[in-house]
Amino acid sequence: MAATSAPATHATHATTAPPDSGASGLPQFDTSQWPGQAVWILVVFVGMFILISRVFVPRVAGTIAEREDRVSGDIGDARRMKEQAEAEAAAAAAQTAEARARAQRLGLEAKARAQAEAQAKDAQEQARLAETLAHAEQRIVAARREALTHVREIALAGASAMVLKLTGDAPTVAQLNAARAREGL
Repeated sequence: MAATSAPATHATHATTAPPDSGASGLPQFDTSQWPGQAVWILVVFVGMFILISRVFVPRVAGTIAEREDRVSGDIGDARRMKEQAEAEAAAAAAQTAEARARAQRLGLEAKARAQAEAQAKDAQEQARLAETLAHAEQRIVAARREALTHVREIALAGASAMVLKLTGDAPTVAQLNAARAREGL
């Protein structure tokens, strides 16, 4: 048997690289392009630095300072309301003390006149004192609730405004309440 060579049915692929067209690989590794790339990196860096330091940082800092001022003012208002409520409580206590002193005087005078009349007047005075005290306590409780309501509303409004300013999305009331509950406020 004779050795016959099989005809080539397909073309053989060359494993050599295509002819060099002046570029060898990635431009980042081409040292002839480094000076131009360095200039563009420097231009972009300087531009971003100026944009951030001159535009964005002052805006954010101004917003934060404005919020701090508003919160400080709101806290001051809350303190004034609390002091006012405490002053009303002190006035109510003074009125109660004065009313009790008056009731004791009336009781002693009535006791001197007659025991039966004294008991009736004492009961009337005690009822009036209880009503005055109940009204005073209701005013104090209402003033405190109002002060606390305003503090919470102001804090929620401030938090909502901050979230809106920082994220661009307004939080829902449920999200604000959940955050307030999470923080124990």
